[in-house]
Amino acid sequence: MKFMTSLLSLFPFSWTGIQLFGQTPTINVPFSVDFPFKEGSISSVWKGLPVYSLQKLDDDGREAVTQFQITYSDKGIYVHFYGDEWKVTTTAKADFEDLFRGDVYEVFFQPDASKPMYLEYEINANNHELVLLIPNYGGKFLGWIPWKYEGERKIIKNTWLAENANQAIPYTWHAEIFFAYQIFNPMIQGKPEKGTTWKGNFYRLDYDTGKMVKWAWSPIAKSFHEYAKYGILVFE
Repeated sequence: MKFMTSLLSLFPFSWTGIQLFGQTPTINVPFSVDFPFKEGSISSVWKGLPVYSLQKLDDDGREAVTQFQITYSDKGIYVHFYGDEWKVTTTAKADFEDLFRGDVYEVFFQPDASKPMYLEYEINANNHELVLLIPNYGGKFLGWIPWKYEGERKIIKNTWLAENANQAIPYTWHAEIFFAYQIFNPMIQGKPEKGTTWKGNFYRLDYDTGKMVKWAWSPIAKSFHEYAKYGILVFE
């Protein structure tokens, strides 16, 4: 886990507001030139890109503001999560453990809404990850980890805790993630063209109270695997 001085004041992100329950939210995903991650700091590319908020779904736990950004390029999809944090609660010590039993950000991508299959990605504040391909038939699903997860197929990640001047909320937890299009093969061939539509959702889990507390971009009733309720991603 990395602790850095907060950089949020340097990036006056444009905020899109909160999605309303009962509506299917839509994101117009902007195109960007590929850019590298710098360990422990925010890429300047995020400046000016739209910001989307997650909604807290459970009564337990603090009201932790949690937001994300998304963009795509010729090589892949970039996601930036950031949110209020007080402490990191997790027992995971390595990649591909049960990260969902601790604090995580999660993103689910369903490139073809006609097929009950999607990519699930989880990341915690210790930079550990869980990558799963999920076939989901009538609510019966199982996760499969990627084979030959290396080279251009390997997801690039950068996560850290930024220290805040406001001690009431001591940290902002950031996670930058890059998904090369190869990780979606064979669900897609090549990159999305302008106007291509995917479905997806963005989540957070927090266990600081000892209970699971959930956040979501597109509201779900109970399970993160309710893919019929995922929001819409339109590539610009």
